[in-house]
Amino acid sequence: MTSTPNYGDLRAELETLTTEAFRPELSEIDRLPTLEIARLMNGEDTTVPAAVAAQLPLIAAAIDGIAERMSRGGRLIYAGAGTAGRLGVLDASECPPTFNTDPSRVVGVIAGGPTAMVTSIEGAEDSRDLAAADLDALALTSDDTVVGVSASGRTPYAVGAVEHAREQGALTVGLSCNAHSALASAADHGIEVVVGPELLTGSTRLKSGTAQKLVLNMLSTITMIRLGKTYGNLMVDVRASNEKLRARSRRIVALATGAPDEEIERALTATDGEVKNAILTILGGVDGPTAARLLEESEGHLRAALAKASD
Repeated sequence: MTSTPNYGDLRAELETLTTEAFRPELSEIDRLPTLEIARLMNGEDTTVPAAVAAQLPLIAAAIDGIAERMSRGGRLIYAGAGTAGRLGVLDASECPPTFNTDPSRVVGVIAGGPTAMVTSIEGAEDSRDLAAADLDALALTSDDTVVGVSASGRTPYAVGAVEHAREQGALTVGLSCNAHSALASAADHGIEVVVGPELLTGSTRLKSGTAQKLVLNMLSTITMIRLGKTYGNLMVDVRASNEKLRARSRRIVALATGAPDEEIERALTATDGEVKNAILTILGGVDGPTAARLLEESEGHLRAALAKASD
């Protein structure tokens, strides 16, 4: 028998959350000119980077933990509901084209499944058991990292995901936008980016969503830098899956090597279009198979492979 929620208790809990706070000074925002509303909203957004900056030491510590486990073959898994879940899925889906990662290495799970990406399935967020089942389907290991994402920091799906992952020995990160959150408390690494009340009361797809996107960008991007997916600030593991990316691949090789177009084309042909390998053949003076071997011995780190090539 399903129990009836105590909405009085839930309402009282929401009223304690910064992200749900009402701002009386904005109570007549709907009567303002459109440009003034836009200015107000833009002003709100400018406060987000400072809130993220306050959490940078904690973000960096989480990234080091994630990178260590991913270097051993582990995965980065985001878990959330609603906007938070969609942001996790978005960040995960950008990793294969940007860093040439296998789609199974960075994964986003959202309460309610793929349908929830485009259709609101709000009730799914209330189930800890659903989060555990979604993670069990991925067969977690101790090398994996699960990042629970929730603006409120109380969403049962996100908290349940982190609690279950921790029980399985995985590393856990809790990303929320309220201080002293249950999500941060449940995780090995708690990151609380307190952006304050929203322009529209409780609409956490606004400042809270922006803050979460910024942090997720850092978690995935800097982890990939640590894993050798870049050379300097060049995306040398980019997957050239369309014309734009093929042109970008050639530009990246040119920026890294300064080689003429003809040499770049020869290098990419000799390495089956692999940007990192092509750079190594040019800068290291080796052939395609040797470049592949050196990169494998260097666990994909181009700088280390270049050092081996010069030995």
